[in-house]
Amino acid sequence: MTPLMPARSFFQTAALPPARRAPPGRLWSAVVLGAALLGAALLAAAMPAHAGPLRAWLGGERGGGQQASSSWADGSPNGRLPNEVAEVAHVAYGPDAAQRFDVYLPAQRSARPKILLMVHGGGWRRGDKTSPGVWEPKVRHWGAQGWIVVSTNYRMLPQADPIEQARDVARALAKVQQLAPGWGAGAHDVVLMGHSAGAHLVMLLTAAPQLAHAQGAQAWRGTVSLDSGALDVPAIMNQRHPRLYDQAFGQDPDFWRQSSPLQQLAGPIVPTLIVCSTRRQDACPQGQRFAERAAQFGARVQVLPQTLSHMDINRLLGEPGAYTDAVDAFLAHL
Repeated sequence: MTPLMPARSFFQTAALPPARRAPPGRLWSAVVLGAALLGAALLAAAMPAHAGPLRAWLGGERGGGQQASSSWADGSPNGRLPNEVAEVAHVAYGPDAAQRFDVYLPAQRSARPKILLMVHGGGWRRGDKTSPGVWEPKVRHWGAQGWIVVSTNYRMLPQADPIEQARDVARALAKVQQLAPGWGAGAHDVVLMGHSAGAHLVMLLTAAPQLAHAQGAQAWRGTVSLDSGALDVPAIMNQRHPRLYDQAFGQDPDFWRQSSPLQQLAGPIVPTLIVCSTRRQDACPQGQRFAERAAQFGARVQVLPQTLSHMDINRLLGEPGAYTDAVDAFLAHL
């Protein structure tokens, strides 16, 4: 953190020249705002390292700052962190501030725990690894089974197109695999999981694993896709579609094919579970076409339709019920 200026120097710097002095009301507001910012900075500096996301936010670290380690008994400010789970926040896997992930380490782990690498959605343009719906129910459910859960960010539009975003996920996977032995896990004991746009990214890596290997990633155990609407990009782009697809995939048919999991699927792949919402017209048919093509190469791809909304397919995974049980049954056979 940048050292704070002495109080006198701070207010001297904030003072306006006499010729441009603000009205009394504005000047008083500026003083109050400056005092509030100074107080927040002092609070962040005084907080211990285990103060977690609140300290990170106050210190300007939220969204990709310094690595921090923390654990809570009663829950974290961003969501309810289960008892006996430690968080290692903002682990860097690249130089960009968006190339960061959070690790949730249960105190009680099996001799060789599996790792769930979760990729958030958001239309390739927004979203964050810290959203409670992304990580919280998954950490509670699989953390209780001794799994390590990792929630990752990645560069988004307009900075990075979907193929480059997939490369970021591959870089995150490579870093997780590098760190896995230190957590007592194996480098290959990783399951990729993504929701919405994040599901498209993990499915692109699954269909074209050479894209992942080029970033240093090794083979992983399996993939779970949570309601991707972009498994067959050319089919989407050649019919009426929401504008977000134009923003993500542009107007070049070659790029559509390169970024489309169905068109990139050309050989055996890891076992894959495709969860799809029956409330969406295109999600399950795309998943079924992918499964049929994968079967030609002897791959095990299961389609799991759910009568849930697009958002609930992500938010409710990990909550008790038949849906989570079905995903557990798939993971048990990896």
